[in-house]
Amino acid sequence: MLTQTHPAAPAYRINGTDLRMALTEAYEASSGDTLDLRRRAVSILKTALDMSRASILDRADDQKGGYATAKALAKATDEIISALWDFTLTHVYRARNPTEGERLALLAVGGYGRGELAPYSDLDLLFLRAWKETSHSESVIEFILYTLWDLGLKVGHSSRTVEETLKYAKSDHTIMTAVLEHRLIAGDTELAQNLEDRLNHDGLKSHAFDFVAAKLEERDQRHVKAGMTRFVVEPNIKDGKGGLRDLHTLYWIAKYLTGSASKDTPNTPDMLDVILTDKERRIFMRAFDFLWKVRIIMHTAAGRGEDRLTFDLQPEVARRMGFIDREGEPNVERFMRRYFVVAKEIGALTRTFCTKLETQQAKPLARLSSLIQSGIMNLTRADHPGFTVIGGRLSVNSPDIFQKSPVAMFMLFKMADRLELDLHPDAFTAIARNLDLVTPSLRRNPEAARLFLDLLVRGKNPYKTLSMMSETGLLGRYIPEFGRIVAQTQFNMYHAYTVDEHTLRAIEIIHGIDTGIYKEEHPLASVIMPQLVDKESLYLAMLLHDTGKGGESGQEIGGEIAARKACERLGVEDWKVDQVAWLVRHHLVLSDYAQKRDVSDPETVAAFAHIVETPERLRLLLILTVADIRAVGPGVWNAWKGQLMRDLFDATESAFRGGRGSDAVASVREDIQQRAHARRVQLSENDAEMAAWLETMDESYLFSFSPEEIKAHAVLVRNAGGAPAVALRIDTVRNATAFSISAEDRTGLFADLARCFSNLGGNVVGAQVFTSSTGQALDVFYVQDSTGKPFAHDDPPRQKHAQTALEAAAHGRLPEALTWKSPFAARTAAFAIAPTVVFDDDSNANVTIIEVSGRDRPGLLADIVEVMAKSHIDIASAHIDCYGERAVDAFYVADHYRKAQLSNGLKQSLKKSLLAVLDKPAQAPKRNLARAKASLAR
Repeated sequence: MLTQTHPAAPAYRINGTDLRMALTEAYEASSGDTLDLRRRAVSILKTALDMSRASILDRADDQKGGYATAKALAKATDEIISALWDFTLTHVYRARNPTEGERLALLAVGGYGRGELAPYSDLDLLFLRAWKETSHSESVIEFILYTLWDLGLKVGHSSRTVEETLKYAKSDHTIMTAVLEHRLIAGDTELAQNLEDRLNHDGLKSHAFDFVAAKLEERDQRHVKAGMTRFVVEPNIKDGKGGLRDLHTLYWIAKYLTGSASKDTPNTPDMLDVILTDKERRIFMRAFDFLWKVRIIMHTAAGRGEDRLTFDLQPEVARRMGFIDREGEPNVERFMRRYFVVAKEIGALTRTFCTKLETQQAKPLARLSSLIQSGIMNLTRADHPGFTVIGGRLSVNSPDIFQKSPVAMFMLFKMADRLELDLHPDAFTAIARNLDLVTPSLRRNPEAARLFLDLLVRGKNPYKTLSMMSETGLLGRYIPEFGRIVAQTQFNMYHAYTVDEHTLRAIEIIHGIDTGIYKEEHPLASVIMPQLVDKESLYLAMLLHDTGKGGESGQEIGGEIAARKACERLGVEDWKVDQVAWLVRHHLVLSDYAQKRDVSDPETVAAFAHIVETPERLRLLLILTVADIRAVGPGVWNAWKGQLMRDLFDATESAFRGGRGSDAVASVREDIQQRAHARRVQLSENDAEMAAWLETMDESYLFSFSPEEIKAHAVLVRNAGGAPAVALRIDTVRNATAFSISAEDRTGLFADLARCFSNLGGNVVGAQVFTSSTGQALDVFYVQDSTGKPFAHDDPPRQKHAQTALEAAAHGRLPEALTWKSPFAARTAAFAIAPTVVFDDDSNANVTIIEVSGRDRPGLLADIVEVMAKSHIDIASAHIDCYGERAVDAFYVADHYRKAQLSNGLKQSLKKSLLAVLDKPAQAPKRNLARAKASLAR
């Protein structure tokens, strides 16, 4: 339900008679000047419109639903426009005996023609003329349009004759769609009837084939633009896949095919009943009403026409829709789950609808000929005698086929994968209606398990096949642990997809690595994939890795429990159950160590090796992690993360070769020293000065950069001669500008450099800190601008200014701070983020590792390191990362005076200071919208 946030005003409904009387009185009191008349009309009409809209929206939960509210808003607008029409034709440009050229009708078209309006929808109007444009009709149209614009309405309009309207409609399917939904508001009824008759006889009964094809092509293009999957976490509820436009498309096609250009709307039975069953029609109207209610709330919450359900709107919409927290699942995630279930239902409706069109030969389809279809069945034995190919898709002969053999449901998908065919909607329906056959007995059936695992591990296209299986509901019913994450969202900005869609995409990436598709992008994963002893463990772990999300036991522990249950039911061997469960429990550990720890530190590597235990687990974990991160969403994976993981992998392999415990640490240290020596020799060949400089740099530096970057650093340091010096380049891998700063090390240097970037309007997205044995610092910062692009990438003067400012900052002189804000501030304000500070003294005996987490914002890194500088803490290395709205940074630090780990007293005071800067309030949103706790799940 829509929730009232303030006492409702008395109900107000526009009285057309009273409104016209007020306009007449305004006319009589006016000077007769058209500008004066318009000003008076606007004052009266705006008051009526605003009061009516406010009354409707305040009582939106008294309506039957979102669609009823949309109709009420359209009806109120009708009253305003029809009163304006009468005022214009009666008092402003009256034609007592209109000639043929002065006959006019005003029609609503498009969405407004359907009788639907959101609070900030455009009004599409057609001024229908009987003849060519005259000075009278031109004056009338101009007066009405200017008045509507003065009312603050967005109006799209055209002025045409009946012949012109038909001509344009026949040549442009977009215009035909709008005209199909015409509705007379005011004016000449004979003109409007003439258009309707001509459409019914000339427009709708011809070109049906082309119209249907064009609308479906338009839908496909719209999906490409909005995102091909319906499971994106910030969906466009109007144009996205599974949105309102998909329902409208079905309605338009039904209207066209039934030859109806009447005033029907989606809740009139005539058109939809021709195409849909009673059950399908109920699903249609339920989805239609739900999406309309969401859209109306979005418009009122945003204060503008907004159709993308962004993070900042989701908590407010969830609250107003009446969703509450339940069983540990926040109301916003429950609401979004409901949205995606509706989107899924719309997808099923569309699939069924299009099949019926094909049966009627209304949709052009590059289908297989009957000869080729029969050839498929003849050349490859059917997995079941009840399967058949229809229109190039796999179907069933009878909807009752699975009653005798429920295992045949898995045979159907196995055959679809083997022949690389889609499922026919009849097959979808047959499976959906027989899901009650998925009993505990079937879940433990060895043949069903064999077919399922064969699809998962050895299928030609596991993503496509498992997606179809999930669409039918079979996957979630057969693997209940997966069923619990279907349509599940995580309220954070890190993930781009729902949990189930992310999982299936990750399986697709593993399959791509397995088949050699990603040899160049993921060379190490591609090399070690064939070395795996058991790929089944990998695929099962990927399928189940997020099944603990949203549970009381937490993501990792809950996932491990769920994985054990699922694998045991599938009849997996005990050792393999343990392997899958371990992978699920530890599926985040490799990325955590690679991105938040110093992978050149022998003790860190040894600690990671102790967790992993075996080379096989290491290989499995690397591939699992690559696929998991890459499937999060576009732009999350990059070559830099890949390099960190390869470095950790190589170092851990060395630890395994050297044994366990202290032997492992020594082995890693020896391996690092050997590789560092080889790197120094390679880089300093015939260059004594270079060799001398490299000897002053720690091993971790040598493995952090490419040979080209190290040589550039050497030139920078050499040319600087001990003075501060800055070099920069555009790093396409990180999509940031890389600033290399050489300066004499001192307490607070890193803090001053970080503050300098903040004052210049830069956002530091990564940083590396190194100090030579001679006391010369070499700090590298990766910086973006406020739009997320490399800092000053197209502005050489700004680059030069930044270099000068950084050289001054190295001496402690900071530039004046710029006032700037992140373009994502409004979106991130919707998240309630609890800051954390964690100290780790166990991973390294010489330093304390501090991991901090909080809301990402401009200047956050500078604030954090300034706190450390004021506490006289030296930073040995920094690992900067971000997960959507949340910054997660790790620092290797030591007490400046004691050159040792931090004391307990220093930790307590430091934690208090760090929490203060991490918990700075977010930018206040422009509107008072609800907030929700950000999900910590990764």
